[in-house]
Amino acid sequence: MTPPVVLRAVQESDYPEWKALYQQYADFYQVPMPPEVLEAVWGWLQDPQHETEGLVAEDAGHLVGLAHFRRMPSPLRGSDIGFLDDLFVTPDARGERLGEALIARLEEIARERGWPKIRWITADDNYRARGLYDRVGQKTSWNLYEITC
Repeated sequence: MTPPVVLRAVQESDYPEWKALYQQYADFYQVPMPPEVLEAVWGWLQDPQHETEGLVAEDAGHLVGLAHFRRMPSPLRGSDIGFLDDLFVTPDARGERLGEALIARLEEIARERGWPKIRWITADDNYRARGLYDRVGQKTSWNLYEITC
């Protein structure tokens, strides 16, 4: 019998495998990932004072998924909520409900911290992820805008 996948906080020793996973995530979204960006995000994940935190899914001693999240103030609620920035599972581990498990772990963290909601965004054409998100959450009617400065 194979041991279960372990969901845990990202650790300093995870860097090489985390880096490879995050690069695959960036490649999927066709976002350039220069070394200085990788180093910045890794630095955030290792800094207990930074808002960004990371979870990983470990299977047989290797990372097969990641989730980056943070606290997000919600002024209309007068409270913090959670925001899921990044979720990625390796192609060979897809179909094992690891994305769902990472989100479920984030839900536990949100309850522990008193966050009444978790929000995230995804690309409109990311149909596989949207299938997961439709199972675990509710699509809102909000549209996303941004300004490049």
